[in-house]
Amino acid sequence: MKGHRALLCCICFCVATPPIRLAAQNRHDPGSQPGSPGIFSRYRPQAIAPPVLDNSPRLDALVRDGKLELTLADALALALENNLDIAVQRFIPSFAQTDLLRTQAGQSPRGFQGASIPGGLTAGALGAGITGAGSATGVGSAGGITGGGGAVSIGPSGNFDPSVGLNFSWDRNSSPLNTIQVSGVPVVTGVTAAVSMNYAQLLHPGTSFFVTFSGQRQSSTQQFLRFNPALVARLSLGIHQPLLNGFGYLPNERFIRVARNNTQVSEDVFRQQVITTVVAVANAYWDLAALQENVRVAEQSLAVSQQLLQDNRMRLEIGTVSPLDVVAAESEVAARTRDLTVASTNLQLQEAGFKNLLSKKVTPELDAARVVLGDRMPEPKDSDLPDLQLALAGALEARPELRQARRSLENQEVARHFTENALLPNLGTFAFYAGSGLRGKTQADETTIWNALSQSFGAEYPEYAGGATLNIPIKNRVAQADNLRAQLEGKQLQISVQRSKNQIALEVRKAIIGMIQGKAQLEAAHQAVRLAGEIWEGEKGRLESGVSTSYQVILRERDLLTARQAEVNAMVSYAKVLVEMDRAQGVVLARYAIDLNDALSGKYSNR
Repeated sequence: MKGHRALLCCICFCVATPPIRLAAQNRHDPGSQPGSPGIFSRYRPQAIAPPVLDNSPRLDALVRDGKLELTLADALALALENNLDIAVQRFIPSFAQTDLLRTQAGQSPRGFQGASIPGGLTAGALGAGITGAGSATGVGSAGGITGGGGAVSIGPSGNFDPSVGLNFSWDRNSSPLNTIQVSGVPVVTGVTAAVSMNYAQLLHPGTSFFVTFSGQRQSSTQQFLRFNPALVARLSLGIHQPLLNGFGYLPNERFIRVARNNTQVSEDVFRQQVITTVVAVANAYWDLAALQENVRVAEQSLAVSQQLLQDNRMRLEIGTVSPLDVVAAESEVAARTRDLTVASTNLQLQEAGFKNLLSKKVTPELDAARVVLGDRMPEPKDSDLPDLQLALAGALEARPELRQARRSLENQEVARHFTENALLPNLGTFAFYAGSGLRGKTQADETTIWNALSQSFGAEYPEYAGGATLNIPIKNRVAQADNLRAQLEGKQLQISVQRSKNQIALEVRKAIIGMIQGKAQLEAAHQAVRLAGEIWEGEKGRLESGVSTSYQVILRERDLLTARQAEVNAMVSYAKVLVEMDRAQGVVLARYAIDLNDALSGKYSNR
């Protein structure tokens, strides 16, 4: 009976073990509401919080008096809380956790965007089931007339997640007989109630085992039976261990190792999306600033043109200019009005796109609000230009896509080692034990099922078996092909990693060159605006003195407008090249003090 209690305790422990729940990386999105702990929670779906499709309170707070007042920091905080591209990718880390959960049961991961799952891992999938189950389960020969015995083969069984099976049946059967010599009656009616229970599990080194218990209560109308009713019990235990192919932790944990790697990949995939969004928001912010500046330039140019038209009309009245000068001034006012209309509509388009980046949905209040930016476009500083070698070293360490490539290479190494192991023959050893019990009711015996159980667990009628199985594929071409492909894919990934390094180095060099070029262009643009302004002022003075014409003033005004527009373009280009420099070095999040956990939770903590 001690063995019986030990078996029941083992099974109850496995059943009562708390379920592995989805890691709650995100407190507001997927994986945030795992099922309550307990025996039955693993058989119910875990509650996942519904997606939040309303804008964060921060956005409503920033809309005041029909204006959306934003600094760049405000815009980035809104993007972390509301941007839908980030919200979509926020599921990726939870997908990775479900893959890890799945592989811990011994199954292959399903994968997700950006994850690398080498094809060579799928050969020889785990959990193939019990081989030769007829020799390892059932009630055996206990209670029968002929003995059992013969060839026994125990194969691998179960998954890393243990399984428990229960079965109960009741059967009544009547059979007519052509003789009464054996059973003593012409018709035999038998009633059988049977119950069976089995437990199977695969361990990480490749060892698998099963425990099966079955019991029957048999009653019959035939005569000459030793026990009627008879109580039959049988306990079977089997273990299988591969010694070559499938031996060790790596062949059996290959999916787990890849899934663990991919949890890190999922973080880098999400980080890349956050970086992409931050870069897009920063560039959109500076584009909006440039368009607002263009509107101001267009308004100033229109005001100057209108003043020139007014002055020319006065000069026409006193006879110092011709009517053609007034027409030229009117034409210039019309052109500047057109420029202001184009600049204003371009600004409206940019505002609409910018609001879409910062919100889950554009409400009527947000749509009507005019965006007011609090940050000016940056001016060049000597500290903006990094050291090339330091920038290259930092980029190779920080860029998330390079880390993803390295993780993919690590996954491929797992596949290579697994396919090397799969080249070996299949050699396994096994052991088997079974104990049978037979008791029942006689005229002098009132025993119960526990008496039969005591015989089964006490090895009163034991069966022992052991042996080995060997399977040698003669040509082994499938395993050879899988191993060669795994090696080829590994070499291909090594080249891809080097290609990624070269691309990152090129992007860093381009960003540095772009910064040098942008600084020179912006300084030249400032100088051009200053000189164009001086020329325009001088031409106006000459017109006042009567030694110039309105047409010349209009030309100088156009030159000044062109210089101002070029200055705005140079300013926004320099602002963007600073963003690109941070992106190329992989320091975008650090530059703007963005914590990845804030992006993952959708709550910006203003650290």
